[in-house]
Amino acid sequence: QVQLVESGGGLVQPGESLRLSCAASGSIFSIYTMGWYRQAPGQQRELVADITNDGRTNSADSVKGRFTISRDTAKNTVSLQMNSLKPEDTAVYYCNSRGIFARAVYWGQGTQVTVSS
Repeated sequence: QVQLVESGGGLVQPGESLRLSCAASGSIFSIYTMGWYRQAPGQQRELVADITNDGRTNSADSVKGRFTISRDTAKNTVSLQMNSLKPEDTAVYYCNSRGIFARAVYWGQGTQVTVSS
């Protein structure tokens, strides 16, 4: 089993920045992809960005140019730098890990990000 612990959420004003971090522990040898999803009230959970062991990244069109995902494999962490935040970015953000071929999927407990003036 993989355990994921998120940190860095909070309340910010539009245009400000936040950095989310996720630390993985447990069966970390099995992790192939790590990433971030988000879910706003009444909405489906959606992919924000993810990154594979070989450095390939993927992100939602709504965050391209504003959010950057990075991974420190030595420390078993993944981070999401969020710049130019907008009110529509408000959601619970969940850290996610997947084994190769999408087996062994794990989720963190989520961290609230609120963007409001």
